Amino acid sequence: MRTPLADRIRPRTLDEVVGQKHLLGEDKLLRRIIENNEIPNMIFYGPSGTGKTTVANIIAERAGRTLHRLNATTASVADIRQIASSLDSLLAPEGVMLYLDEIQHFNKKQQQSLLEFIENGKITLIASTTENPYFYIYNAVLSRSIVFEFKQIEPEEIKKALERGVKIMTEELYRGCNVEVEDDALLHIAHTAGGDVRKALNALEASFFSARPDGDGNIKLTLEMAEQATQKKAMRYDRDGDSHYDVLSAFQKSIRGSDPDAAVHYLARLVAAGDLPSICRRLLVIASEDIGLAYPQAASIVKACVDSAQQLGFPEARIPLAQAVILLATAPKSNSAICAIDEALADLEKSDPGDIPAYLKDSHYSGSVKLGHGLEYKYPHSYPDHYTPQQYLPDKLADKVYYCFGKNKTELAAREYWKHIKGNDFKEKKGDG
Repeated sequence: MRTPLADRIRPRTLDEVVGQKHLLGEDKLLRRIIENNEIPNMIFYGPSGTGKTTVANIIAERAGRTLHRLNATTASVADIRQIASSLDSLLAPEGVMLYLDEIQHFNKKQQQSLLEFIENGKITLIASTTENPYFYIYNAVLSRSIVFEFKQIEPEEIKKALERGVKIMTEELYRGCNVEVEDDALLHIAHTAGGDVRKALNALEASFFSARPDGDGNIKLTLEMAEQATQKKAMRYDRDGDSHYDVLSAFQKSIRGSDPDAAVHYLARLVAAGDLPSICRRLLVIASEDIGLAYPQAASIVKACVDSAQQLGFPEARIPLAQAVILLATAPKSNSAICAIDEALADLEKSDPGDIPAYLKDSHYSGSVKLGHGLEYKYPHSYPDHYTPQQYLPDKLADKVYYCFGKNKTELAAREYWKHIKGNDFKEKKGDG
């Protein structure tokens, strides 16, 4: 029986792992831990197909430790006891690593039983879960572990894994043949995988199995074959990604324009393409760029919807995504935050802003008094209404106003409050507010 491509292509080194640069990139925490070979108990949290098992295998191989794998949906405490019986034997002189998949399926008593085996360090636990560990894992286990969040793989990274898969499949099935793979086919598989590398590789393998050599023995994998393998019609992804970004652009502009119907339409296109990472990233941006301070709670609500979508995966992910889209499209709008930060950044590009006022500089160290740091600072909480006039910008920018209150209920209320509190010190851009 043929081993699935996703297992045959499984990376053997950290540099071969696609995605997870926030964990495995140069000088990142998990990479440093692995390279130092001092492996603590760990919990890997994230969606399926994002490399949790792969990284556990690499850790065990680099550490020279025996790796035992159990799935919490079928395993019992007796299985763990059996593994523990091999300790201090010739089979496991350095102890063992236990990779416990789907640990959230262990009940509290089962999780508590793990403690006796990991307390003395002879068993190093690497547990994985697709659910939030802070909700489903017993606190005593959490307190003895480091939690690492694995994120969905971006389509660009999945495409790298697919390209490696093409080389393997070509070598195994069609050595000596001319194999051509349309770039659109790989892009389609990458975008419809929902951030799951395993799912993408399974689709690629199915495409190869369905391929038939022509009269000259040549093989061609087309977009149509990729569509059949993924069972999804392609939203056109051209080589430069123009069509993909056109849809994302129309998606954001429809939300910005407060048209929930158009926004849901473009969301449907993105859902049909299976591009969950792009949808989530764009929604998080829109919540602050286009809704912003007019409805600041939108950022928290959208983050919750995005988290739900990522944990659910498609097809259920469409529901919290639609909730977020309709919320944003029907919410009041303000771009005051992005305008303020962009103008501040532009000023930094144009000229030197000058030094920070001395009384604002850090004074929590010996010798700061000699430098005059913090001496004339006025602590606002010591004054009525927790406010007192004080210059915070550098001298060169002392009169600069970056933030313009938006014309919406929330920001106008804030404007009136500060206009009352600050009196003659209140500043706003001419013609605004």
